[in-house]
Amino acid sequence: MADEQRTLTPSAIKYLLALLDLCQNDAGARCMDIAEQLRVKKPSVHSMIENLCAAGLAEKKKYGTVFLTPEGRAQAERYAACCSLLRGRMQQTLGLNEADARSAACAVLAQLPDALPEPETLAERDLTNLLERLQEIREQELTDWRNRQQESEDYYTAWAHQIKTPIAVMGMTLEAEDTEEHRELSAELFRIEQYVEMVLSYLRLGSGSSDYVFRECDLDEILRQAIRKYASQFIRRKIRLVYEPTGRRVLTDEKWLLFIVEQVFSNCVKYAAGGTVAITVAESEVLRIADTGIGIAPEDLPRIFERFYKGKNSDGKSFGIGLALSRMIIAEQKGTVKAENRKNAGAMFTLRFYKGTV
Repeated sequence: MADEQRTLTPSAIKYLLALLDLCQNDAGARCMDIAEQLRVKKPSVHSMIENLCAAGLAEKKKYGTVFLTPEGRAQAERYAACCSLLRGRMQQTLGLNEADARSAACAVLAQLPDALPEPETLAERDLTNLLERLQEIREQELTDWRNRQQESEDYYTAWAHQIKTPIAVMGMTLEAEDTEEHRELSAELFRIEQYVEMVLSYLRLGSGSSDYVFRECDLDEILRQAIRKYASQFIRRKIRLVYEPTGRRVLTDEKWLLFIVEQVFSNCVKYAAGGTVAITVAESEVLRIADTGIGIAPEDLPRIFERFYKGKNSDGKSFGIGLALSRMIIAEQKGTVKAENRKNAGAMFTLRFYKGTV
């Protein structure tokens, strides 16, 4: 994160500080509010917000409202603390007005931790000492924050791995006797197992160690793995599967593409009971998975890939992160995933892979 902070421009720091002022109590900020606070034109605001979103420091939600991400808020708070001290000191020692002192402070923060110029006056020496101390404090805060984040990730990763063992034991116990009650319990256990896998995936993506391994993969082998895993669920929900081997190879990360296909299958199991799921390849780099279920409510379509969003037809048991993670993963592989309703009935998910598909 320290490297990312060093690359922020003075303007980007100003926008972060403005968002921190406007986004109080989990509220968002409109572009017109940001433009008014910074006294700039709205096109400039849109451009900078896109940059902050791309850097993972801000995000746009419904109606274009802008929010700070947890990382963006933490970074903005650190800048705000340093900026406040610098602004006051510059007003005292250099005689700057508040606006000019704020701009100067942002410019200085954008250059840290680059080497500071040699002071030529007592005032400059005093300011240099202050900046160096602020840099030490910031670096220590960053180190402490990273350590806390790593401890938290390690704890939850260990917990998720530990819980998989009793889940496997319970699964084998339930398979010993084929009764309706055991089949229902097995279905619930399968759901729990999927949630645990999702937690692990969420942690891996959030930690920046997503361990992508890109290579040419047999698309049919990935699809068969997902089908085998969900076969019992398809049978229990009386879902007919239509699938013919594609004979295609795609440039992807096998484990993460498998995760995406499983999330789509999970959606089909929930909403296509008694129906059909069809897997087809439209072009060399396009995979389509369609069902004949209840479809997706029109108001949910624009938000179905948002993190923690639960649609109108949700059963109330889902986390609302499976499809969000899927979009994040395939975007990092330079692909796309899209959901739409079919003309007759049901929903269709379209996965478009990286153009390097062979």
